[in-house]
Amino acid sequence: MSQAERKRRTIVQQKRNMSLDNTSHSGRQGRDELVPSRYAVRVGEIDVLVISDGMIWIPAEAMATNADPAVRAAWLSDRFLPQDELDWALNAFVVRSGSQTILIDSGLGGEYAGYPRAGQFVDRLEAAGVDLASVTDVVLTHMHFDHVGGLLVDGVKERLRPDLRVHVSAAEARFWESPDFSRTAMPPEFMEVIRRSSRQFLDEYRTHLRTFEEEYEVAPGVVVTRTGGHTPGHSVVRLASGGDRLMFAGDALLPASFDHPEWHNGFEHDPEEATRVRLRLMRELAETGSWLVSTHMPFPSVGHVAAAGDLFRWVPAWWDY
Repeated sequence: MSQAERKRRTIVQQKRNMSLDNTSHSGRQGRDELVPSRYAVRVGEIDVLVISDGMIWIPAEAMATNADPAVRAAWLSDRFLPQDELDWALNAFVVRSGSQTILIDSGLGGEYAGYPRAGQFVDRLEAAGVDLASVTDVVLTHMHFDHVGGLLVDGVKERLRPDLRVHVSAAEARFWESPDFSRTAMPPEFMEVIRRSSRQFLDEYRTHLRTFEEEYEVAPGVVVTRTGGHTPGHSVVRLASGGDRLMFAGDALLPASFDHPEWHNGFEHDPEEATRVRLRLMRELAETGSWLVSTHMPFPSVGHVAAAGDLFRWVPAWWDY
């Protein structure tokens, strides 16, 4: 076992112990959480709740499969990050617009046992006061296992409304009927987990699916738009109300995207298109001043994108108490 792996496991155990110390006798987290797991944002008349599903990890190489190893190593070193594995934030969102409560993605669930610090989304929803039965709509940016897994946890579907609407692009639903991993660079074990979880999701939620071709208004001021790239039907969600704007970018924008939009992530099904999507979205964000939130940006992932010459700069929001 490498020194980095020993250190990672030590940190994991310490965080487990801290979590146990902060758990009530009923097994639920206490009101005063040691590590904050939710963050509220107001977009005009729309309420947004960012909820952390914890941390997963990826091999550092998977962050930038086409990068010069020395350049990738320098980028990691400049940010005091390890060279072998990266902690990867996992965020999902609750949006309230009008009479609708919308869940955007659902975290990991129990789909991958190798991530002991993730898969807490349902408990954290409850801790934030969000009843599963109040959710009217789900929007899926795409159907990778760390986005649909929370809805596959035992007992969750039975607690959701029978008239729940699950919005996903038609291209995404078609792709996962017979997925093609030939252009990805992910480890084989991830392929099997992703294939299994997407199939299970389609089987369990097929009657709830409401597919769209390119764009659909889910609720007043809440519009989901297919971008492609990361997966064939990957989508982003834009909110607009009272002059305020926010984009939930799913996996289109990742921590290295601002400095190196040309880097290919190993989980991208069309890496060249994913690069074009990244650049297009960052230009839009820089020009409009919209807030950005994203699945794998460090929690709470709220910030702006600014132009920096030919590239871009991530400007995280100051924490608002």
